[in-house]
Amino acid sequence: MRKLLNLGSPFLHRISSLEERFDRSRFPFNIPAFGDGINIALDSKVTMLVGENGSGKSTLLEAIAECCGFNPEGGNRDHYREQFEDRSDLARALRLSWMPRTTEGFFLRAESFFNFATYIEAVSDLRAYGGKSLHKQSHGESFLALFENRFEQGFYILDEPEAALSPQRQLTFMSIINQLEVPGHAQFLIATHSPILLSYPGAKVISFDDGRIKEINYQDSSHYQLTKSFLEAPERYFRWLFEQTDDD
Repeated sequence: MRKLLNLGSPFLHRISSLEERFDRSRFPFNIPAFGDGINIALDSKVTMLVGENGSGKSTLLEAIAECCGFNPEGGNRDHYREQFEDRSDLARALRLSWMPRTTEGFFLRAESFFNFATYIEAVSDLRAYGGKSLHKQSHGESFLALFENRFEQGFYILDEPEAALSPQRQLTFMSIINQLEVPGHAQFLIATHSPILLSYPGAKVISFDDGRIKEINYQDSSHYQLTKSFLEAPERYFRWLFEQTDDD
């Protein structure tokens, strides 16, 4: 059986941009959050990226996955396909600082998981994924089958993993993260809209809102504040959303 690593600090320590390769006149370099370049210190084994749609967090995750040699559609180094051998402009403009470097891990994209499951069905032994086709499980079940059977050690990049998970299964997923990161076997970089996942103990939360990349407390995120405010008094939001004023 493969010996698991036991590290006291993250594999990946910093994500930074190469200024000479940043052309702010075109996408994705003109995303507001990238305006000051990219310089993110990863001093926790679990880092959450949060921000509105289009804020740049998923774009950055995909570029980081490319730098790691993962398939940008989702998967690990074994699933890399020839048509993605050329890195994107953003991936070429990033520098990743490792200590130590790991080639193990996985990139999960919720939006392309169906394609990944189809690919796995064709080329892999399903025993490595719990012995059951990912297509013959619910979306949430297939996500958890992947997490429970294929997450062992390495660097895990996850783009909105909550997309297929009920609140209860988000808690199960947090337990899986804990079992891997506390002993030092794994590091997680997660883009999420989930207030539940954002609350993971000890996680570093990086916001991409307001045209900046900055560290925040999860309770200061708009996702947490809006969810809390809505649950405390949903009728206020219903009045604003549904009621029309008479201007006559």
